[in-house]
Amino acid sequence: MQTLDEMRDRCLLTDEQHAEIGAWVSQARTPEAIMAMPEGLWRTLELASVLMDVDTDLRREPQLGDAP
Repeated sequence: MQTLDEMRDRCLLTDEQHAEIGAWVSQARTPEAIMAMPEGLWRTLELASVLMDVDTDLRREPQLGDAP
């Protein structure tokens, strides 16, 4: 929910979209259930994720040893 809250705070989601996505995710019991989110909500969430660059950590090379 923290990421959804940040998306709303950055005006990437409306209050209504935030509530609808939050409700969907809260009731979903499996990743497959989350993926079954209505297409319009899914596209909105996906766009907000891209605009926030949510996947940045996945693309970074892992740091080995102590960070400088």
